[in-house]
Amino acid sequence: MSALVEVVVPARLGRPFRWLLASSWAGNLGDGIALAAGPLLVASQTDSAFLVALAALLQRLPWLVFGLWAGALADRLDRRRVVMVANAARALVVAALAATIVTGRVDVGVVLAAMLLHGVAEVFADTTTSTLLPALVRKQDLGVGNHRVQTGQLTVNQLAGPPLGAFLFAAGAAWPFVAQLVCIALALVLVARIAATPAPDGAPGLARPAAQERTHVRRDIAEGLRWIAGHAAVRTLAVVILVFNVTWAAAWSVLVLWSRDHLGMSEVGYGLLTTASAVGGIVGTALYGRIERRFSLATVMRTCLLLEVVTHLALALTTAGWLAIVIMAEFGAYVFVWTTVSNTVRQRAVPQRFQGRVSAVYLVCLFGGLVVGQALGGVIAERWGLTAPFWFAFVGAGVTLALVWRQLVHVAHADADDDLHREAGDALPR
Repeated sequence: MSALVEVVVPARLGRPFRWLLASSWAGNLGDGIALAAGPLLVASQTDSAFLVALAALLQRLPWLVFGLWAGALADRLDRRRVVMVANAARALVVAALAATIVTGRVDVGVVLAAMLLHGVAEVFADTTTSTLLPALVRKQDLGVGNHRVQTGQLTVNQLAGPPLGAFLFAAGAAWPFVAQLVCIALALVLVARIAATPAPDGAPGLARPAAQERTHVRRDIAEGLRWIAGHAAVRTLAVVILVFNVTWAAAWSVLVLWSRDHLGMSEVGYGLLTTASAVGGIVGTALYGRIERRFSLATVMRTCLLLEVVTHLALALTTAGWLAIVIMAEFGAYVFVWTTVSNTVRQRAVPQRFQGRVSAVYLVCLFGGLVVGQALGGVIAERWGLTAPFWFAFVGAGVTLALVWRQLVHVAHADADDDLHREAGDALPR
């Protein structure tokens, strides 16, 4: 058993990282359960397509409203405690929702309110959690650390969680939310354990932010935005995240209709499309370590983004369901690799005191891009047909990649460039 643990979580990453990883996996299992149970609960309370869509929107809207504030607070407060408080708030919301279901007092208004409140707490929990990894491991181990976190998200959130959530919902509407509550509570306890052991030598650690002049949160947000605007590599990566999520969401917003009406696939066929992407992610998980060792980060980033462009083109052209399933498997593989690499590059380049604010900007770009892309995809499909969003995604992603292609070398190695600048600065006469 100890040998297996060493393979999954090498001892060099430190015990605090093991607590963080266990907490992440527990929380992701709970989120995966809710991923299936939430829509099922909404659908059991209303037949309104508007209210069903509103439920999905209410889970993303808090990112656009509170995302930057969450990042600023993560940089000025004890990050571990912020995660604990945010998870405690999530647990209270889920417990209240489960209680209303058990007592028979649940209705669609209660469900929508719970989703909104849970979404707000999730913004602060996820934003701050993303700052813990670069504080607990050395820079050279960030790739391994991100790989393990992303592996857990793929396996328990996307593969294990949803089927379990649907099974529990069939057994009783309250059961999946009780299970989610247990997962959140476990994640909270595991995060609390992080402070019990020191981080490995060379890791920044979870020391409280240095005492500084009292400022308003808006000033902290503005300072973070100025830092990003002045850092070419981090700024370029943020733009890539935003644009590629707009184009991706535009195409994927009509995926169910495209598979049914364009490819002639059944509901089961549509399910195979989504399952194929998860299977592809597992392949990406298995290959990531070898990829990281054999290729430069710049090559990996360019390849992943190029595959995204080609994927949109292939889906726009295909008329065969089986080929679409193969393409979706390829999509899942490179997306896993891209997510791991892009997170690693960002975390290496950003100073500890800005980790929260920069992470928040990236998450706002991600969710903002999804919201904008989904709106565009529907309009484009209504006007020009179901394949038009895929053509839009192909052109938009392709043009963006052409514009940033040469800059990706500097993006991938931004931390090395910063180290050289610091060394040059230290060598100057004073």
